[in-house]
Amino acid sequence: TAIIGALVTLSIIALVLSLVKIEDVTLPPMVKYGMVFDAGSSHTSLFVYEWDSDKENDTGVVSQTLSCNVQGQGISSYANDPPKAGDSLRKCLDKALKVVPAAKQRDVPAYLGATAGMRLLRQQNSSAADQVLAEVAKTMQEYPMAFKGARILTGEEEGAYGWITINYLLDSFTKYSPRAHTWVHPEAASIFGALDLGGASTQISFMPEGSVINWNEASKFMLYGYNYSIYTHSYLCYGQNEMLKRLAKQLIVVRGELGVIGLCENISLSSFRTSACTNQSDPRLTLDDRNVTLEGRGNATACLAAIKKLFNFSACGQSQDCTFDGIYQPPVSGKFMAFAGFYYTFYFLNLTSQQSLSDVNSTIQTFCKKNWTELVENFPQQKEYLHTYCSVAMYILTLLLDGYKFNEHTWSSIRFSQQAANMDIGWTLGFMLNLTNMIPAEALEHVKGHQPSLWAGAVSFIVLAIVAGLVAIFLQCFWKTK
Repeated sequence: TAIIGALVTLSIIALVLSLVKIEDVTLPPMVKYGMVFDAGSSHTSLFVYEWDSDKENDTGVVSQTLSCNVQGQGISSYANDPPKAGDSLRKCLDKALKVVPAAKQRDVPAYLGATAGMRLLRQQNSSAADQVLAEVAKTMQEYPMAFKGARILTGEEEGAYGWITINYLLDSFTKYSPRAHTWVHPEAASIFGALDLGGASTQISFMPEGSVINWNEASKFMLYGYNYSIYTHSYLCYGQNEMLKRLAKQLIVVRGELGVIGLCENISLSSFRTSACTNQSDPRLTLDDRNVTLEGRGNATACLAAIKKLFNFSACGQSQDCTFDGIYQPPVSGKFMAFAGFYYTFYFLNLTSQQSLSDVNSTIQTFCKKNWTELVENFPQQKEYLHTYCSVAMYILTLLLDGYKFNEHTWSSIRFSQQAANMDIGWTLGFMLNLTNMIPAEALEHVKGHQPSLWAGAVSFIVLAIVAGLVAIFLQCFWKTK
């Protein structure tokens, strides 16, 4: 009888609980942060990113929270005074701590990636490069964050991470479908190639058609549950600043001239010994420290001829799978995004890939024949860079057409831009995005939510029912024994 009574009591309690409104409550995902310094050859920038802990197929949906330009030149310029390299980062680090909640700061992974400028310094003076990296690491470790390292990226890493950045921002990897209420995987045709022109190096990265040889580890990724294999190559000393140094050295040796009429540029011969790209001995070039003046004559044809001599096209022979200097490359295919130096020069000259190649050439030729005084009057804010636009524009065309082998049919597939989805294009976002694959996704926690008073009452009823049931069972067994 007691057992039956207890069961009836439990049934009543279960009925009461079933009448209580129960609803699923999903706790919001925790926001995570990460920061990456892009230590380039000419300057350093800090980017802070954030993403929710619930990830789509193990890859975080990352957004940019902060962009901060470090004052001064790149960290490689502090080879003779490494502590200044670390000190130069402090203002941007202070800004970063203002946008990351204090409770999360010590869990923020922080990286510094150095690119071509430091690659060149390592070639010239490896101990100086190590000291510079040690100083920036020392500074970053003073701040309340999870410092993960300061290192020099390979050129292939730089190119591949830039490729990831572009395709992430353009929704090429995954895209939310409002109709299906889920994330979908776009067609492979939506994948973009990446063209990056920095100060000391230039990179090309894309998904080629058909089989490809010479793969390396930096070209293979898994993002959003899909595998990607890309071709990527970096050309050291072919960034625009190092190219200009090499061009100036060549013009001095052959007593040549610059584009843009009336431009006079003074160059110290000793400056050629500060870079691994120009410090090779040349019997025609004196080793003293005197200055040499290069004068612009507006001879675009002669300027273009001098630029083409910077490339070793003959090293490829008759091979169609070769760019210059004997470097293998499959034929370019698909759409491309050209950023950094590519964008800045073409933006100033108001050039796009929607113009015909003949129109682009004509615009560049016309600019090179302009008078320097007139240019300075019309573009006073650009005076620092005005002298570079003629030669850099010609260099870009030579690199894209003669080097990478774009032609009149594939030219229109290139889009010149510095941003996508209102975010900066570069390798740091791709680096951070790939890094999120190494951070385990946190499962969403699901709990049953009740009003506190009803939950307390329900627990009390359950406890009393269990106790009553146990007492009834004990008494029943006791009387049977008697």
